[in-house]
Amino acid sequence: MVKRFFSAFRAMLKSLLGHTWLLPSPSLSSSVSPPSAFMALFGAQKDKAEMRIHENLDELRTDLADYIAQLSEMSVKERGVFAIALSGGSLIGLMGKLCEAPYNKTVDWAKWYIFWADERVVGKSHADSNYKLAKDGLLSKVPIVPSHVHSINDSVSAEQAASDYEFVIRQLVRTRVINVSEINDCPKFDLILLGMGPDGHVASLFPNHSVLDENNEWVTFLTDSPKPPPERITFTLPVINSASNVAVVVTGGSKSEAVHLALDDVGPACPSLPARMVRPTKGKLVWFLEKAASSKLDSAQFSE
Repeated sequence: MVKRFFSAFRAMLKSLLGHTWLLPSPSLSSSVSPPSAFMALFGAQKDKAEMRIHENLDELRTDLADYIAQLSEMSVKERGVFAIALSGGSLIGLMGKLCEAPYNKTVDWAKWYIFWADERVVGKSHADSNYKLAKDGLLSKVPIVPSHVHSINDSVSAEQAASDYEFVIRQLVRTRVINVSEINDCPKFDLILLGMGPDGHVASLFPNHSVLDENNEWVTFLTDSPKPPPERITFTLPVINSASNVAVVVTGGSKSEAVHLALDDVGPACPSLPARMVRPTKGKLVWFLEKAASSKLDSAQFSE
C-alpha cells in the first residue's frame, strides 16, 4: 500500500516538476507550507530543517535575499533591531541581491547590527578578512550605520580577540540589541548565516577539532585552523544553536558529499560533521542548496 502511494506520488511530482526532484522554495511571505509528504521523504535528521533546493545560483540568490529581508522586517517590527551574524567564503556574494532594488530601498538598514560568526585574525584590509569581504561586497553598498558594525579587534592575539568579541556581545545582550535565549544565557541572534566547506565545517568549527567541545564560552579561538589562515575566532555551537534563525547556504558539486553526510540518515558509524551539529534548540533552520550541492542527498534517487 505504502509503495503504491509513493509510486503515485512520485508520478504526480514528475508531471509537475519535470524529471527532477526539487523541494519547492516558497517565499517566507507565503502562508503556504510545503506538503508534509515532501519533508517525510528526506529522513528524520531533516525533520526540523527546511530545505530549499534551487536549479541555479540566480534563483538561490533571489530566494536568500527574500528570506533575509523578510526576517529583517519581522525582527524590526518585534524588537526594533535586526542582529545578524555573517560568515565568509562565497556567502557574501550570494547575498548580493540585497544591494539591488527593491531591497536596497525597502530594507530598514539603519536597524541592522552586524556581527561575524567567525573571523580570521588578520588586518581588516587583508585579503583573508571576512570583514573586508563583507565590506566590499555588501556593507559599503547599503546604508548600514557604521557604529552598528561589530568587527573583531585584529591587533591582539586570537585568544584576546575572542575574549574581546564576547565582551562586546555580552554588553549588547545586556541592552537587548541582541536578544537572550530563554533556555540558557546565550545570545539569541535574529539570524546567523553560515556557509559550509567540503569537509563539513561551518563558521570556524572544523571536524574533530577541540572547538566543537567548547560549551562555556560564546566565542572561542583557534591557532591551528586546518584551513589557512591558522588564527581565527568563532562562535561556539551553543551560540549558533541558540539563534532565532540559522541559514546554511551551500553551492557546488564539490560539497555534495558533505551535504549528504550532514543531512541524510547515515547511521551512527559515520563521523558527525560540524554542519550536522547545527540544530537550533528553539529556532528555525533553513538549508539553501544549489542543485549540484544537493545531488547526493538520498532524495536524489527520485531524479532521472
